[in-house]
Amino acid sequence: MPSYKLYYFNVRGFAEVSRLIFAAAGEKFEDIRYEHEHWPEHKAEMPLGQMPVLEVDGVKLPQSAAIARFLAKRFNLAGKDDFEQAQVDAVVDTIYDLVKALLPTLREQDEAKKQELLKKMFAEELPKHLQNLETLAKLYGKGGPFFVGNHLTWADLFFHSFVETLLGMNGTLLDNNPWLKQNRAEVEKNPKIAEYLKTRPKTER
Repeated sequence: MPSYKLYYFNVRGFAEVSRLIFAAAGEKFEDIRYEHEHWPEHKAEMPLGQMPVLEVDGVKLPQSAAIARFLAKRFNLAGKDDFEQAQVDAVVDTIYDLVKALLPTLREQDEAKKQELLKKMFAEELPKHLQNLETLAKLYGKGGPFFVGNHLTWADLFFHSFVETLLGMNGTLLDNNPWLKQNRAEVEKNPKIAEYLKTRPKTER
């Protein structure tokens, strides 16, 4: 029986999709969360001096996407064949396009400028990315509520995790994207996911 340890900060962030994969699969893992002030004590322990890091039977794997993809394949949440896996990756890469567009705004230190950039982002940039995701869902989802193949994959879990932070800033974000809103609802209907969401640590992001 493999031993899993997932190292990250005490936030959802880039580790949450992997936590959701563990939850959906019903697999046990050690959820190791460092507060930011204690991170310098552990930085040298990580292969690239960054997190998240997954440790499998004593071997550490960095990079959030590599970790999530490995876990999804191991627990049958990556797509049922090579082409479905490529479709899942296309959805995930499209979500990362959204992440890349948003990060500079979130990292803005001037609060007034940050709010101005967020307003523009929600009005102009985000709708295009959300429409791209709906386009892929129509192509790959076979008419169901999930992004690929009418079954749960880590693309659904990644979308749920990332958009949760955005919904905390703007609760009406998905009002013009009913399919995406339904997709999140379907993820939350999964009993194992529902239990995890109910019991996980409460964090702002």
